[in-house]
Parts: sequence; structure tokens; C-alpha cells
Amino acid sequence: MVHMPSVELSLEEQSFLKRVVKETIRIAAMDGRNCPLSHFESDLQGMPNKDQLLVDGACFITLLKRGSLRGCIGTLDAYRPLLQDVASNAYSAAMSDPRFPPVTVEELELLELSISVLTNPQEIFVTTEADLASALEPNVDGLIIQDGRHRATYLPSVWEQLPERTDFIRELKSKAGLSQNYWSSTIRCFKYQVQSIK
Repeated sequence: MVHMPSVELSLEEQSFLKRVVKETIRIAAMDGRNCPLSHFESDLQGMPNKDQLLVDGACFITLLKRGSLRGCIGTLDAYRPLLQDVASNAYSAAMSDPRFPPVTVEELELLELSISVLTNPQEIFVTTEADLASALEPNVDGLIIQDGRHRATYLPSVWEQLPERTDFIRELKSKAGLSQNYWSSTIRCFKYQVQSIK
């Protein structure tokens, strides 16, 4: 199994993924169906550079409506081809985000979408929250925090709402179901970067 160590998608690959997301969401909104990957097969075969789409990759699909979140679903671990991950997460962001009702046909023209393709998460070995804060580069690094069954992530785009490192970390701990002041020798932290496609 080959994994994507870093993200270097060509403009053609980015454009293709945007089409996949838009078409997947359109079909889902029209009749609830999940668009099969075979729907895109002829376009994919015509692309000279498609290798990165077929390598195992992880992504998040974020949908905004009039600037407000309308759906966001993603994968942290690369376990299937990036193209499949993008299509599956697009469907889930539109139809299965538990925070929102399914996207309707009337909303389609109002949606803005972004695809965040993740690099492989790298573990950060730290012993304190202050060490973790100094290991992060705001607006560049996404962060995963996990301890036991508690796990959550913030994409790099969340730095726009939480520009202070301490706030970023503590709010993420809350998202994971942990106290904001929680720290333990068993906590594990991983950072990653994304290629953002809008």
C-alpha cells in the first residue's frame, strides 16, 4: 500500500477533484444516490497525469453556505485511493454530517466547497502543552490530539478562528471530549499540512 507523504497535486488533478465533488453532491442532492466512481472513469482515463489520485490519500471536504459551515467530513488516515476518499467524503459532507440536514437541490448554487488533502500525520513527541504549542506553525499545521478513545483534529484553516496556539490546542482538547487543561503522559499529538483546493 503506497501512501501520500506530501501533497503535490497538479492543476489538472485539482480541477478533476473539484468536478468529482460538485457532481457527487449534485447527484446526492437530486436523488440521494452516492455517485459511483465509474461515472468519472472516462474523464480519468483521458488524464495524462493521474498518479496522485490513485495513491492512498486522506482528505476533508468542507461545505460553506453564505460563509457558514454547512458540512465537513474527512479522513485522517490514508487507507484508500485519494479519488475514492474525495468522492466518499463529498457525499458524506453533503448527506451525512450529523450536525446538518442533507443538502437540497435548492442549496447547490449557494455552496462553496473546499478540499483539504492531508499529508501523512507526523507524531510530535512533547511532554507539556507549552512544548506542543511551540512545535506548531500557525496557519500551516493541522493538529490531531488523541488519548484513549478521545480523538479530534483541527485543519490548518481553523487557525483563522483561533490564531493563538494555546486557544487552538485547548479548544481541540474540548472537541476531543477532554478538559481544556487536560494533559497526560498518554496523550499523543500529530501534525500535518494540507493542500487546499477551492
